[in-house]
Amino acid sequence: MYELVQVSDRSYYIQSPAKIGLVKLNDIDVCLIDSGNDKDTGRKVRQILDANGWKLKAIYNTHSNADHIGGNKYLQSQTGCKIFAPDIECDFTRHTVLEPSFLYGGYPPKDLRHKFLVAQESDAEYLTKESLPEGFEIIDLPGHFFDMVGFRTPDDVVYLADCLSSKETLDKYRIGFIYDVAAYLDTLEKVRMLKAKMFIPSHASATDDISELVQYNIDNVNNIAEKIIEICTEPICFEKVLKRLFDDYNLVMNFEQYVLVGSTVRSYLAWLKDNGRLTAEFENNTLLWRKNNP
Repeated sequence: MYELVQVSDRSYYIQSPAKIGLVKLNDIDVCLIDSGNDKDTGRKVRQILDANGWKLKAIYNTHSNADHIGGNKYLQSQTGCKIFAPDIECDFTRHTVLEPSFLYGGYPPKDLRHKFLVAQESDAEYLTKESLPEGFEIIDLPGHFFDMVGFRTPDDVVYLADCLSSKETLDKYRIGFIYDVAAYLDTLEKVRMLKAKMFIPSHASATDDISELVQYNIDNVNNIAEKIIEICTEPICFEKVLKRLFDDYNLVMNFEQYVLVGSTVRSYLAWLKDNGRLTAEFENNTLLWRKNNP
């Protein structure tokens, strides 16, 4: 863990729970793509920088989930680097209580106010094309979170953030976090068409051909959607839909899984309603979901 892996002349990643990209800007200056999940990860990144005689100029956050911005504050305080994040993600990076508040749908209990969902706040600026190093390209990757992006480096390495999960992760947990299902599927179709020397997903192995993993993720989304429709054959409330999914997929409920999977299931329900496959109705002051028979 925390091994530095070189994938091209200038581009690297640091192996960690969420891969951290590192790109050489010249012989001394480097930038990071994300910063890992906490202060301890930040320290390990700093050790790698020092061991190679590199100076950190900037961190480019792909999105604001805590496991991607957790090292921001420590590294910024130690190096004076700038931090950039896209659009809404920048606001979440500056005000990190927004993540558990969004997931829970209200003020989060203490069970959700911990470093895995609430990173230390950092002084981030809005990501623009002008803030990028020369030769970098922003790739819009919405769906997993609000305004997530990836990056293509000058030596044709693409960092894909969280738009893909590994086969092993999907087989074990089945329901990966998604904010906007329609946007997520559009992003996967976009990524399927990309060509690059190397792709670096945050939670899957680096590869020079991403198409097979893209299809596996698309199939997983569609399978979950069909499962939800099947559960909603008769009118059913959200909590019972969620319980059925946890039971059928052998998942274990706790506060973190309740909000992460629960938020995702609500997104599926909204998507299925918007495309006419489910109907929502209120009965005895209860919101019920039902399959929309053709």
